[in-house]
Amino acid sequence: MAALVGDGWDRPGLGEWDVRALVGHASRSLLTVETYLARPAPAVEVASAGDYFRATRVMAASDPAVVARGRDAGTALGSDPAVAVAQIAERVLALVEAQDGTELVTTIAGGMRLGDYLPTRAFELAVHTADLATALDLPPQVPATAAAQALRIVADLAVADGHAGLLLLAATGRTGLPAGFSVL
Repeated sequence: MAALVGDGWDRPGLGEWDVRALVGHASRSLLTVETYLARPAPAVEVASAGDYFRATRVMAASDPAVVARGRDAGTALGSDPAVAVAQIAERVLALVEAQDGTELVTTIAGGMRLGDYLPTRAFELAVHTADLATALDLPPQVPATAAAQALRIVADLAVADGHAGLLLLAATGRTGLPAGFSVL
C-alpha cells in the first residue's frame, strides 16, 4: 500500500499523523518482530493475541509517545519511504520464515510465543492498511488472510468485553455502533 502513496506523504493520515507517520507507525509492526526476536523471553506471560491487546490497551490509549514514535518512524523511512517499507518487509518476512513460531519473545506486554505475537502484527497491519487506504481516498482493501486474523481478534476482544451483541447488530445492518466505540 505504501507504493500507492506517490507524492502524498504529507497528506493527513490518521489523527495527529500525516501519511508518512501513519506508514512509519505501521512499519513498526514489522520492526518490533525483528527487535523482539533479538530479545528472548524467559517464559510465556501473555498467552494470546487477545491477551496482548487487553494488556496493552491502557498503555496505547494513554501514551503520547505512540504519536511521537509514529512520526519518528516515518522520518526514519528516509527519502523513499515506499522502498524503505518494502525492504523492511522483505527482511522481516525472511526472518520470520526462518522461525518455527515457538520462540519466546519479550514484548511490551511480556513474554509471548512468536506464533501468538504475529497475529497482533497482522492485526496492526490490517487496520493501518485500511487507515492508509482511507487517507489516500482508496477503498479499504485488506488482504484476506490478514483481515481474517484481525477480525478473529476483534471477535475475541468483543466477546471477552461483553460487546459481541453490539458488533453482531452493526455487522448485520441492524444498528450502528455508538460514537467512539472500540474493542481496543
